[in-house]
This record gives sequence, C-alpha cells and structure tokens, in this order.
Amino acid sequence: MSRAEMDIKKFERGNCDENKVFYQAMEEVIYSIAPLLESDPIYAKYAILDRLVVPDRVIKFKVTWMDDHQNIMVNTGFRVQFNNSLGPYKGGLRFHPSVNEGILKFLGFEQILKNALTGLPIGGAKGGSDFDPKGKSDFEIMKFCAAFMTELHKYIGPRMDIPAGDIGVGAREIGYLFGEYKKITSKYDGVLTGKPFMFGGSLMRPEATGYGVVYFTQTMLEMEGKEPLTGKICTVSGAGNVALHTIEKLQQIGAIAVSCSDSQGTIYDGRGVDLALLKELKLVRRVSLEEYVQKHPQAKYIPTQEYPKDAHAVWDIPCYAAFPCATQNELCEEDAHNLVTNGCVSVTEGANMPSTPDAIELFLSHQICFAPAKAANAGGVAVSSFEMSQNAAMSKWSFEEVDAKLKETMQQICKRVALTAKDYGVEGNYVDGANIAGFKRVADAMIAEGI
Repeated sequence: MSRAEMDIKKFERGNCDENKVFYQAMEEVIYSIAPLLESDPIYAKYAILDRLVVPDRVIKFKVTWMDDHQNIMVNTGFRVQFNNSLGPYKGGLRFHPSVNEGILKFLGFEQILKNALTGLPIGGAKGGSDFDPKGKSDFEIMKFCAAFMTELHKYIGPRMDIPAGDIGVGAREIGYLFGEYKKITSKYDGVLTGKPFMFGGSLMRPEATGYGVVYFTQTMLEMEGKEPLTGKICTVSGAGNVALHTIEKLQQIGAIAVSCSDSQGTIYDGRGVDLALLKELKLVRRVSLEEYVQKHPQAKYIPTQEYPKDAHAVWDIPCYAAFPCATQNELCEEDAHNLVTNGCVSVTEGANMPSTPDAIELFLSHQICFAPAKAANAGGVAVSSFEMSQNAAMSKWSFEEVDAKLKETMQQICKRVALTAKDYGVEGNYVDGANIAGFKRVADAMIAEGI
C-alpha cells in the first residue's frame, strides 16, 4: 500500500455523511500529491498532511433574530479558519439551508489550495449559516446579518480573517454585515470583501469568478493546442453570480452560451441565451427560469423532475466547452459520458467541486481538457485580494485595471498548474498539477514556520 493510500485510510476513520464532501476533496488531493510526498521525505517529517487537513479552529455559534411577524428565529453560524501560513484567513460566507460543518470544512480546505495558486498572500477559510435568504424580506435579512455579525466580529479582522460572499451572500448581505461591524467596533476596516463600491468595494468583484473561469479556459485551450472558444457552442449550469458572468464573458469573446439552470429546471436556447432576461429573472425578480420561455417560446425549458434521476439535462446538450457553475457534485459519471459522446473538448469548473470523482476520471481518460475549480474559479478570491490592497491604501482602481490584473492572474495560475503537472510526470493533468502546486506552496511555508 502506498503512502497516499495509507493516508486516505487513516483520514477515513470517523467519516460520516456530514463530512462526505470534505473527505472527497481530501482524497483527491492526497492521491494527486503522492508523487510529491514520495519524492521528498521532508513533508512526512514535518507531518504536513496531518496538519493541513485539520482546521486551525472551527467556530460554531447560535444566531438569534426576529422575523417580520415578531417570531424569534434561531440559526447556526460557523467560521472554519483552516490555515493562515501564507497570509490572513480568506474565504467566503455561505447562507444556505445545506450549510453544515462538513460542507464548510470541504470549502475551507479547497480554499487553502485555491488561494495558494493565486500567488497572493492569503490563507484559507470558509464560513456561513443554515439561514436561507430566499423568501425573506430585506429587513429580515438585515436583522439576521446584524445578529450573525454580533458573534462573528470577535474572530475577524483585516490582518486576521477577511470573509467575502458566497452562495446567498451578495453585495446586499455584505453591506448589512459591514454596517453592523462598524456599529460594534467603530472601525472602518477592510474586514470584508465584496462590499458595495461606494464604501470600499472593488470594481469587477461581481464579475470576477465568471470572467476568471473564461480567462483560464482560454489559456488552457491555447496551451493544449485546441481551437479557441470564439464561435463555439458552450453549455453553462447554474443561474447565480458565477454562471451569469461566465455567460457574459463567453458572449463578449464571441462564444455561444446556450444553457443555464436552477434547482427547478434547465433552459436550452440554441441561438444563445438572452443574458439581459436571465439577469432580470434571477437578480431582480428572483423567480424560476421557467418564465424565460414566456418571452422566448422557441427556447426549451426542461423541468428537473422530467429528466433521468442520475443525469442532468444541461450536460446532454452537444457543446465544445462545458462550464458547471451551480454546486458541488452536480456533474456525475453519466453526465460525463454524455459530454464525451457529444464531442465536448473542454470542461471548466466554475462552482466548487461540481464534478464527481468518477466524472473527472472519465474526462481525464478521454483527454478532455479539464480545469478543476481550485484553479479555474480563483478569480473571485483574486479580486477580493485586490480589494484588500485598495482598502489598505485607501485607493480605487479602474475597471480596466482590475480586469487586466485578473486576466494576468488567471493566465499565471493556468501556466503554473500546467508546468507543475509536466514537472511531476502528469502532463496535461490540471487536477494533479493544481493540487501539487497549491500544496507545495503552503507546505513549504508551514515548514519554514516550524511547528
């Protein structure tokens, strides 16, 4: 049994459903970095893997607030501060009913390596609550955010831990959180990123992850000798911030994005989706995608329940490049078979770990250009880091300046991952390249710091 297999067996002890995605992410990394672990005994000597997979601390707290009907509501809040060897903890806050400690450990663990790949001085963390903003009034969301920050403020700071947004936490929620932080502390710190522009936010933060996904894909296709995205059919899942801005950037470069999806169904519009309408439905009115076909009856709406249980309609649409941008484990082995059969050349993860291990294995075995999330969707945290720099200097960068820095960062990440994969004998494998490159940067810092 190899060292990697022994490590996996050791960490599997005590596994439970709540930690399932965390162990999935950890297993992928352990297998990927096996060549590095075997090549240099220093990582075993300093017990880097044992130390890296355990968070520095997990903070869990009660959030009590009152709804519009004067009912007292109770939710659970979390902050998983995973590793700060490269810089202060950095990672988003997620407000969603599915949030639990295991989900946040998975996201925080991925965040360590993602942040390391950017080359920026930031560590890894994640947090959030099982609070669901959907169906809540603005005033209820404001009251929840105030109650959440009342506890969270004790554990964050501009040189300690700088949260950002994630699912369910956009500029509105960040604004409420920042307002409460100021009331409690009387400090105007750059303690949150993703803030509205008028009080410290960076231009291009909403677009950053989606745009970065496309910039990474462009560079990867060029490095692998494939045709560019211009004029090519692309499928995108999801209808949130990442998906919408992935579609936006694809359209800007001349690609044809023909799909999007939400929990209730999938839209397929062969002419290319109407982005303005999508933004109206999901960002303004916050309604189902089913209303899309009322304006565009030639488009097709496929309800989720009408498609086979173990597959998803969006991945059965013929395409040149696929962009899973919804949620974890949304693209299964059957979906991967459909994409391969339909001639897909490239798959880039916009969401966090949206492809199952079996799907990834199938992509790699068929030489599909596959970009893992920790490398491809790092654009959001990169621009968050740019926001930290602007806050520290009390300055503002133009949209064009931020966009140029983002594009350069994503190109550098792609090249770093590709070269690392080549150096360790797995050329073309961006999964192993990303895991090795990210792990090595963090591990070397941990060794330099001692224990």
